Amino acid sequence: MNVEAVVRSLSGRLSLRAPQRESLEQLARAIALAPESLAHGERDLPAILAQMQAAFPALKDFDREFPSLCFALATGVGKTRLMGAFIAYLYQAHGIQNFFVMAPNLTIYNKLIADFTPNTPKYVFKGVAEFAAAPPEIITGDNYEQRGANVQGGLLSPVTINIFNISKINSEVRGGKSPRIKRLSEYIGQSYFDYLAALPDLVLLMDESHRYRASAGVRAINELKPLLGLELTATPFVESAKGPVPFRNVVVDYPLARALDDGFVKSPAVVTQKNFNPAQYPPDVLERIKLQDGVRLHEATKVELTTYAHQNGVRLVKPFMLVIARDTTHAGALLNLIQSDEFFEGRYREKVIQVDSSKSGADEEAMIARLLAVESVDEPTEIVIHVNMLKEGWDVTNLYTIVPLRAANARTLIEQSIGRGLRLPYGKRTGVAAVDRLNIVAHDRFQEIVDEANKPDSTIRLQQLILDAPEEEARKVSVDVPSTVDALLGLTTTPLPGVVGAAAATPIYTQAREIEVARLARQAVAAYEVQRNRVPTSSALLQEQIRQEIVATVRQQMAPAQGELLAEEEAVDVEAVVARTIATVVENSIDIPRIVVVPAGEVVGGFKPFTLTTGGFASLQPGERDILIQDLHNHEQDTLSAQVGIVEQRPEDYIVHALMDFDDIDYDTHAELLYDLAGQAVAALRQRLASEEELRNVLDGYRRLIADNIHAQMLAHYDEGTTAYTVEVKRGFTAIKPCSYSAMAGEVHHFRETVAEVGKIKQMLFGGFEKCLYPLQKFDSDTERRFAVLLEREALKWFKPAKGQFQIFYRLGAEQPEYVPDFVVETASEILMCETKARTDLASEEVKAKALAAARWCRDASGYNAAEGGKPWRYLLIPHDEVADNRTLAYLGRFAVQG
Repeated sequence: MNVEAVVRSLSGRLSLRAPQRESLEQLARAIALAPESLAHGERDLPAILAQMQAAFPALKDFDREFPSLCFALATGVGKTRLMGAFIAYLYQAHGIQNFFVMAPNLTIYNKLIADFTPNTPKYVFKGVAEFAAAPPEIITGDNYEQRGANVQGGLLSPVTINIFNISKINSEVRGGKSPRIKRLSEYIGQSYFDYLAALPDLVLLMDESHRYRASAGVRAINELKPLLGLELTATPFVESAKGPVPFRNVVVDYPLARALDDGFVKSPAVVTQKNFNPAQYPPDVLERIKLQDGVRLHEATKVELTTYAHQNGVRLVKPFMLVIARDTTHAGALLNLIQSDEFFEGRYREKVIQVDSSKSGADEEAMIARLLAVESVDEPTEIVIHVNMLKEGWDVTNLYTIVPLRAANARTLIEQSIGRGLRLPYGKRTGVAAVDRLNIVAHDRFQEIVDEANKPDSTIRLQQLILDAPEEEARKVSVDVPSTVDALLGLTTTPLPGVVGAAAATPIYTQAREIEVARLARQAVAAYEVQRNRVPTSSALLQEQIRQEIVATVRQQMAPAQGELLAEEEAVDVEAVVARTIATVVENSIDIPRIVVVPAGEVVGGFKPFTLTTGGFASLQPGERDILIQDLHNHEQDTLSAQVGIVEQRPEDYIVHALMDFDDIDYDTHAELLYDLAGQAVAALRQRLASEEELRNVLDGYRRLIADNIHAQMLAHYDEGTTAYTVEVKRGFTAIKPCSYSAMAGEVHHFRETVAEVGKIKQMLFGGFEKCLYPLQKFDSDTERRFAVLLEREALKWFKPAKGQFQIFYRLGAEQPEYVPDFVVETASEILMCETKARTDLASEEVKAKALAAARWCRDASGYNAAEGGKPWRYLLIPHDEVADNRTLAYLGRFAVQG
């Protein structure tokens, strides 16, 4: 089977994220460079290393007695899923049937067994058809002796995956006995270890591979004699007396900084109080303050998560708080405190567990059961007390607040604290800060942690990518591409910085005074976009009255200051420059109306009464000080207020007045309902709070949180009184937005040139156009480049729009993703919105949703243009294999989508 086809197929079927797909592609690339790496028997390791170094300059050594490649991916990106992709790829593309997956501890060992077992929630081969009927045979460190007979007689599954804890093969000889795995087995006539070492196609996968760099671990691994080693870790270095020593076999480096930028993990933030001086408090009081503020933050986060779930119709996430104790004695004291009546009236007595080595027997089993179920909304635990920090393999998505109460330097607090809480509950960022943030409560270490995070080598700020040659990455530039209009008017710099041969069209104006007139005229034209009744299309700008208005506006702004005289050479024919500027704008634009959909007639619907769900905010706690939250990644600050502001006459007024701020709530219509809901909320809070003062403290400090929660529930009880909608056009035309591209510095490629390395087309800039409304364009695929060749032959003008040009949204709800079509094309008879898409993707729900939204937009735009004498719009969804040099736009019109 074609290797590239296998990679593409697995990337789609396993829904691999970009860094996972990147890692799979690089594995395939490494093997293609050195196929001998998969050869059994004696191999020339230096030769294999040299072959791979041609593509991976950062690869200095395998660090093993066999070829071994490290994939360094940040925590939360999905290393276990990547292991599954590696195994499926090696089997499908290279016929490898035997794999050995190594775990560093019991927690990860059990997790790996679960994830490689069919019909489990995180099954790694879900979507791989080849393993649907005969899933891989899983042999573990607990059952390998019983499976010996099966191994000897042959297995039904084509693939065998051995999952072992390193301790099973790494234990030292005790009492003259070898580890059990190295003892003779009566079933196979040799030890299971020797059986594995003799397999001709054994591939070793090492999870958290930084844990296998000690001498004993290296020796045991080398004795397995695998064909290939694949290492996965978030920390590609080992600690030494001289500091961290980086791995020498990293081929993919996707650090936390990139995961943060790409939105794959929560954004870590350090928390303190405003104007807080920790030196003023004894240690026990400071500890109590941190715990209390942690609970306040936890309860506020709980409200935000509940509100988000209501607003977006998604599953509810129950957050929990992790408290890091000094030792088991300290942990026990913290448990007693949190369970006592003096700690928030004992509200967390049944919601806290202590997780450490102090438990045994039935108590230990109960503790582990609660810990493993902490993500369930039905499990009551909201506070977990731990001593040595929960290590790798404990994968939860609902850890939101960490309170470290043990001595540690800032770097250790950052690296150990954030690792366990980075995973996102919904698999992606939501755009709601509190839902996307991990909070570290560190009043006594606040500034120290901020300073550490701002260091150049900080885990959070470090930006490093080792994929291609470093010198190629260093040549990347950011290019701002203006529209052809701005280039022609001389309003932009040419050539573009960092790009050879990127000069835009020869500008019409070169003198500073003329360029200034053109700039002012361009600004004046933009002001007419919102005057749809007077200027329904850009052609209306050519009317004599409009042109004279623009001339007057420009002259007013160009008038010399009092007493200032212009030199003769500075004089300019303002009217002529304005006329030509307007003509240039009209000739080099395609009219794109701004369309919105609004209800028609009187809306007689409204919110209906219901019983409020108060669990999301009933546990909010009063506070004495403002809590300051600083994001360690983007440096933004947020505040959780604790000060009582305006004193309302009734407790319900705090909530009602906050609800009145929502645009969709009319007080006159809903006053009775608002006070009913506010009354339900106040009643729930009164049951938990000790006094009226505490009640008002919470209502004032959290009025917005409570109102957001109530409003989210109200949306589910709204009865729309009209089903008729009308299309409203706010603007008849909009200016072509400039584009910003990240590309490789160097020559601009002519769009007609055949691209030799199609995989690098996204890094290239193309020029040489005559009909494009930008001097430069980037293409996401060679299909798009070839479509541009067709357009240069058949269209009057065309361009690839920037985000925000159309504002077409294809999904309702809080998250409304914008659809940006591939091309906009004007012909003699119509305007086309075109999307080129792989034929295999045409049936996806997202593609269909985008197509429907775009087709409806085109229908509405056509209606507007018909009334103004303009051209109709159509939306074309074109299969990629229909884009060829012998095709015409008329032929491709058969792929129109009706709105």
